[in-house]
This record gives sequence, C-alpha cells and structure tokens, in this order.
Amino acid sequence: MASFNPQTFPRQVGNGNMTLKVSKKQVLFSQGDTPDAVFYVQAGKVKLTVSSPQGKEAVIAILEPGSFFGEGCLAGQWVQLATATAVEDARIVRIDKQSMLRLLQDDRTFSALFRAYMLARNVRIQEDFVDQLFNSSEKRLARALLLMAHFGKEGKPEEVIPKISQETLAEMIGTTRSRVSFFMTKFKKMGLIHYDSGLHVHSSLLNIVLHD
Repeated sequence: MASFNPQTFPRQVGNGNMTLKVSKKQVLFSQGDTPDAVFYVQAGKVKLTVSSPQGKEAVIAILEPGSFFGEGCLAGQWVQLATATAVEDARIVRIDKQSMLRLLQDDRTFSALFRAYMLARNVRIQEDFVDQLFNSSEKRLARALLLMAHFGKEGKPEEVIPKISQETLAEMIGTTRSRVSFFMTKFKKMGLIHYDSGLHVHSSLLNIVLHD
C-alpha cells in the first residue's frame, strides 16, 4: 500500500474518473438516486445523512480526506441509501463503477488498500451500532468527539471540525441539540474540551466513555 498516492490517484483510474470541486452544502448524490460511481475524498469533508418518510434526518458519518463512499454500486445496490453533502469546500474524485471494478482487479496495491479500508469501516459501523444501543447520549457524544479528534491513532490528537454545529452532533448521536449543548458545557467546565480557533479535545474525555 506504500505506493498508493491519494493526490495522483485520479491518474491511476484513467479515463473513468472526474475530479470535482464542490462547495459547502453541495449535494453529491441523494437518498434514492441510482448508484453508478464510487467517490473518494481528496480534500475537505463530506457528511452522509439518512431521512425517514416522516422527514426525520440523521447524520451517519462525517467523511474526511482519504475516505471512500458510494461503494454500494459495486455490490449491486439499487438505490443510494443516504445523501452525501459537502460539509465544507471539498475536492472529490468520482470513479465510475466499471473503472473502479477494473482498478480493483488490475491494481493489487490499491485493491489491498480498499479492502483494508472497507474492513475497518465495517468494524466502525458495528461499534456505532453497539454505542447507539447501550450507551447514554453523554457517552455517545464523548465518543463522537474523540473519534473526530482521531484519538487513538498515531500522532497527536487533531482539532475537531472547526465549525461543526451542535445540530449536526445531535443528529450524529441521536439526541436533541439542547442535550448536546448541556454536555458540551459540562465537558468544557471539566476541562475535557476547550475552544481555540476550533474545538480541541483532551484525552481525558475518554474517562466519560469508560465510566460506568
């Protein structure tokens, strides 16, 4: 996987790709659309949301650079199960289905990277499901902040999305904005987070997740 370069990735795909410069809040595809491509985030961030027939919306993922999405088309998915929207100005590589299948077959390095990414994401989905079933909204919020700060990965924890709204956090963890506001204030008073050109998360926030 060492030879994979996300910046030169479009050239590996060949003619079946298109690099898109998308603006904040621009929709890449909507729930119910026909899947026909895989997308790769080169720069910026994208959120995936699902809506119920009653109009209730939930954020199921915030995708950072290095993330793939829309891969359901490779498995014969008939419709998009979520809506993909740019959280900020972003650069996205769109790879049509046939080109992606050809790349996975011909490029062993890329194929290994893609498989590893999908396996890691499946583990994350299972963890999110358990989190929703068994943890309180306070623990879910703490875990979401730690994940966005890349806690547990190599290097120092990063700054959380500078302008992520409390509404978005509420949609991510399945609670109300008022509850998110209450817990964010609590975390700040406890010294677990602070604001300085964005939201910074301290490793001590993990104590909220681990506390019974």
